[in-house]
Amino acid sequence: MKATTIPEFYAELHQHLPQEVSREIGHFNVFNYEEVYKGCKNQQMPYNRRTYYKISLLLEHNEAQYADKTIEIDNPSLLFATPHIPYNWISKCDQQRGFFCVFTEDFMAPAKIGIRLEDFTLFQPGNVPIFRLEPDHIDYLTNLFQKINTELSGDYAFKYDLIRNYVMELIHFGQKLQPATALYPKHNATSRITSLFIELLERQFPIENKQQRPNLRTASHFADQLAVHVNHLNKVLKETTGLTTSNLVSKRFLQEAKILLKQTDWSVSEISDSLGFEEIAHFSNFFRKQEGLSPLAFRDI
Repeated sequence: MKATTIPEFYAELHQHLPQEVSREIGHFNVFNYEEVYKGCKNQQMPYNRRTYYKISLLLEHNEAQYADKTIEIDNPSLLFATPHIPYNWISKCDQQRGFFCVFTEDFMAPAKIGIRLEDFTLFQPGNVPIFRLEPDHIDYLTNLFQKINTELSGDYAFKYDLIRNYVMELIHFGQKLQPATALYPKHNATSRITSLFIELLERQFPIENKQQRPNLRTASHFADQLAVHVNHLNKVLKETTGLTTSNLVSKRFLQEAKILLKQTDWSVSEISDSLGFEEIAHFSNFFRKQEGLSPLAFRDI
């Protein structure tokens, strides 16, 4: 799956890439939905990965589609998108309202903000980073996006440092809308093992070419990498996630299989190979057991 780049993003909007926001600092820009999509109906972003982050304040009816779920956005919501998770955005009304900003990893580099974006739970795989908003939230976030827009169009020498602070304010606002258990995990050996396991699992994805192969596929593989007994790893993951190691691995491999089936023209055999299955029959049996239908049947839905 080819990821949409910043220049391609502007081409989709039929706009020129602003040179003043694409220097060595990384890229940042903010948009008003009503202005960008004025007079356009049934707007839709293609389902793929992107090379940039996006934060959207959505005030009208929309729909977000991920590999294994479709989310109806029928209330004002705040949406966070990361380059690591493909999704599709579909407008469900003729006139959109709200704001969104896009920025590259370079713009929000750890050296500039003191933390990796991936350390925030709302940017981590497995979460659904769409949050319904209360009326007072809408006023606060609208004002924040307007501040960003004002600074971006100004000539203040340190405006990008100020904008980063505003973006961090948006991120922290989203973090606070999540359950406290997700925001403040216990910092003990159990949570560390879980975090390391998830990092090892996610590091193998996305599958971006037919030669790529995930090296870690079984509970034993992960236990060896983490230098723990496989039974202990299962116990830890069951305690923290409610699922066994094999369950979590199967769930993530199934998610990637769905993405490849829907968003590439690779054959089932090629997808089976890219996911590390020795035989296509093994992959088909795995997929049918997990999803209840064959890979080809899922692709045709």
